[in-house]
Amino acid sequence: MGVTSVRTSYEPWFSRRRLLAAAGIGAMFVLITALRLALGQDAVVGVTLFYVIPISLAALVWGRTAGAVTVGVALALLVLWALVADVELTLLGWAARVVPIVFAGLLLGDASDRLRRAEQAEHDQHEREMIHRQAVEVNDSLLQGMSAAKWALEMGNHELAIRALDDAIKAGQTLVSELIREADMGPVHPASPRAVPPRTWRTASQSSPARLPAPANATARSGDVQGE
Repeated sequence: MGVTSVRTSYEPWFSRRRLLAAAGIGAMFVLITALRLALGQDAVVGVTLFYVIPISLAALVWGRTAGAVTVGVALALLVLWALVADVELTLLGWAARVVPIVFAGLLLGDASDRLRRAEQAEHDQHEREMIHRQAVEVNDSLLQGMSAAKWALEMGNHELAIRALDDAIKAGQTLVSELIREADMGPVHPASPRAVPPRTWRTASQSSPARLPAPANATARSGDVQGE
């Protein structure tokens, strides 16, 4: 299972189903406004504070910008109710309705944005650590095997060089298969050069051993013997 699928399983429903969340927010605004207008001039009932629910939901789903937009919608609907119902509110009455709405949208929106950035930073750090681990595995399984094969060629031991190359190829194929599985990209296609079995390389190497480069010091020693 990839990192993205693990993170998705822990996300709340309104983050995974944003269209449903948007529909719910719109429905709540309509119901709260209709209820507020139905009660007329009764300013004692704090129905307006119910606007905090859709505002908070929007701020959690889309962040501070969505929180600010829904705060503006709620304040516009609040003014509309005051004009239609001809309600006269005191300064304290306006503050009791406006302050909770504004703070809910802006504070929750900002907290949601910060949390989202922190999760993205954690995900990026995990990706960097995985890339570093893969680089270490490549160095251990491939470069060291190739270095051993080069050393064997320089010593004139072609059989040991071929065996070291076969081991490096097998290790490389295993590493590539593991990386593909971790990336959820499926198995290696048989036609891919990465899927060529190590036996093919061994057969080709054994069928034409003369093509392997001879070490420089071995050539020099052969020339000295012939000169003598």
